Amino acid sequence: MMGLGAAAGMALGDPPADYSSIAAVGLFVTLMCVCIVVGHLLEENRWMNESITALFIGLGTGAIILFASSGKHSRVLVFSEDLFFIYLLPPIIFNAGFQVKKKQFFRNFITITLFGAVGTLISFTVISLGALGLISRLNIGALELGDYLALGAIFSATDSVCTLQVLSQDETPFLYSLVFGEGVVNDATSVVLFNAIQNFDLGNISTVKLLQFIGSFLYLFSTSTILGVAAGLLSAYIIKKLYFGRHSTDREVSIMMLMAYLSYMLAELLDLSGILTVFFCGIVMSHYTWHNVTESSRVTTKHAFATLSFIAETFLFLYVGMDALDIEKWKIVGQTYSPVKSIALSSTILALVLVSRAAFVFPLSFLSNLTKKTPEGKISFKQQVIVWWAGLMRGAVSIALAYNKFTRSGHTQQPSNAIMVTSTITVVLFSTMVFGLLTKPLIRLLNPPRHLSRETSTLSEPSSPKSFLEHLAANSPGHPDLENGISIRRPASLRLLLVSPTRSVHHYWRKFDNGFMRPVFGGRGFVPFVPGSPTESSVPLLTGNEN
Repeated sequence: MMGLGAAAGMALGDPPADYSSIAAVGLFVTLMCVCIVVGHLLEENRWMNESITALFIGLGTGAIILFASSGKHSRVLVFSEDLFFIYLLPPIIFNAGFQVKKKQFFRNFITITLFGAVGTLISFTVISLGALGLISRLNIGALELGDYLALGAIFSATDSVCTLQVLSQDETPFLYSLVFGEGVVNDATSVVLFNAIQNFDLGNISTVKLLQFIGSFLYLFSTSTILGVAAGLLSAYIIKKLYFGRHSTDREVSIMMLMAYLSYMLAELLDLSGILTVFFCGIVMSHYTWHNVTESSRVTTKHAFATLSFIAETFLFLYVGMDALDIEKWKIVGQTYSPVKSIALSSTILALVLVSRAAFVFPLSFLSNLTKKTPEGKISFKQQVIVWWAGLMRGAVSIALAYNKFTRSGHTQQPSNAIMVTSTITVVLFSTMVFGLLTKPLIRLLNPPRHLSRETSTLSEPSSPKSFLEHLAANSPGHPDLENGISIRRPASLRLLLVSPTRSVHHYWRKFDNGFMRPVFGGRGFVPFVPGSPTESSVPLLTGNEN
């Protein structure tokens, strides 16, 4: 008996075996706290943002670790694609969909899809052909056709995470919806392209196979979107029917979080685009599920999703900053190639990124403007410049794809692969720091604040969880169109109806939404009443006949 007690005491008292893991986690938690404090102090700075701050702190920490370890390594964790795609990316993309201004997003949905899908294909083509024609002349090693095509997919991926930091949804909702919406579709398209290239038989290319590829891409895009919408509607239906809030708001919050994450994992298991799935799941949850839960759950979920996204973003940029100084890859490159060749490769890639983005932003903007009947919906030349510039940043998606193609388990010994990884890191750091630093001043120069009042007052709508509570408290249920954020009353006469027709795609969607979707799946004005459930005195329920 005493022996058992001693053994139990020793087991409980023994220190953890893996000190390195605890030290790594402790270091990252400390650095994230530092990032939050520094980011708060630089809140009003016109140049800096939190992603660039985290990147600088990560680089500084990596330099200190490199010095302390006598040049052996610069990071306490090896870059992991699983860590990035499974744990860090889902909360960021979901929260973006959860907080997005839906009317602004869907109003520009065709343009966003045009930029994100067609634009990415154009960018991929330009970068691949440019790499084949220019990088092949640098004689950096044995690169095959598949490597050049992979480069096109890797550097076609914009950094939608950094876009969240440099563009404001409240100040520039039109530009935000274009650039960020394009970024989400772009990331999904780039990953699909990359995976297709990996599995494509480059020695046997035919028109039939290209058509099959286009068909599979359209299938992937549509099924990923449908899966995200289905997961969001299922969560809304379950919460509406069972009304967890009558017993515990914790269950409501938990079921929303877990079903959102489940949608992403299901998409990955089915070889679909988890990015698109979780983004549209966030949009549907904000429209239906969020209105079915109690008031306390609404506040909790709004801040919980935003907090998880913020932590993941900060961790991600710290991670990239520290891993950028990994001495192993730089030593291989330094021993094999001259500094001039490394700079030439990075400069060539950066030039191809600049040209490839211009190759689709301006022509596709012209085509998009041809379909717009009013000047307000058209993309001005100054806005096109901002869209072009804000999408030049490359981030963790590019690094993850580069590691997937040119390394094994985060390591590489082949010089040609090592220089491709270091060049990718160089382009990511340069584009994030330089282009990211200059984006805010560029927006102020080309789109001054005095011109934003019309855009924010007429185009933005506080129907997202981020601003719904504040807007709802300031408006009565019966009068303004609360979902649109615009005070539009019903026409009082037939003459007024003829002068200001309301028959539009949005009108018919609202009619279908109010007539079928909300009664089944809940939403604003259709929250079920269960005896004994928590009351929501501060947030009045809306009637079901709102427009």
